[in-house]
Amino acid sequence: MEEEFYPAYYRLEGRHWWFLGRRSLFLRVLERQFPPPDRPIQLLDFGCGTGAFLEHLERFGAVSAVDSDPSAVEFCHSRGRSEVQLVPPGAPLPFADDTFDLVTTLDVIEHIGDDVGALRELRRVLRPGGRLLVAVPAFMFLWGKQDEVSHHHRRYTAKTMRRALAEAGFAVDRTTYFNTILFPPIAVLRLARRLLRRPSTRQSDFDVGPEALNRALGALFGAEARVIARWNVPFGVSLLALARRP
Repeated sequence: MEEEFYPAYYRLEGRHWWFLGRRSLFLRVLERQFPPPDRPIQLLDFGCGTGAFLEHLERFGAVSAVDSDPSAVEFCHSRGRSEVQLVPPGAPLPFADDTFDLVTTLDVIEHIGDDVGALRELRRVLRPGGRLLVAVPAFMFLWGKQDEVSHHHRRYTAKTMRRALAEAGFAVDRTTYFNTILFPPIAVLRLARRLLRRPSTRQSDFDVGPEALNRALGALFGAEARVIARWNVPFGVSLLALARRP
């Protein structure tokens, strides 16, 4: 991601509707996978960004985290997350085989050229039977300036995500799209930008805007999270996959 946007993300992660809505969804999915009798577990957040999600993961057990960007790791350390380690892109993870019960990688894999290779490394550090939670942006026709700002290599479909996970040696338990309620307006906006051939800018899509609108969008995303935590849906702006190491 462009370095200049890390400070903005650091400030926004606690109040922007997109960050809050996806966090609600991920936690609901994990609560179903690891109810209280199955805790505490050992877990890794791969590509933790500025670290806002780490304190929420602590309810499940002992958290380790890595990121490939020095600025992101510095922001994590400023939050007091001294356990976050810098791991250069493509480098082996500094953990032994079969270390973790859960790995989360949330809007990370699309940044990596060799996505299957990265997934294989995550499989290595998972214990047999361990779970992997992946979130990625969906559908290449939604490609927009946010993808460019974020240095994405691709967007996924359920089919391409399942194929990458299978090639990396995972068994896929479920895939579902999310951010579905807002899919129509987001799709229209991104396609219109492409058709109108508006000049490319370095501006990120992340802007809180009017607080009332931010709250309303957050409420919509939160309501959707309750549904998607239980059932799969056929389209959305993003894609979630839950897999396990056989």
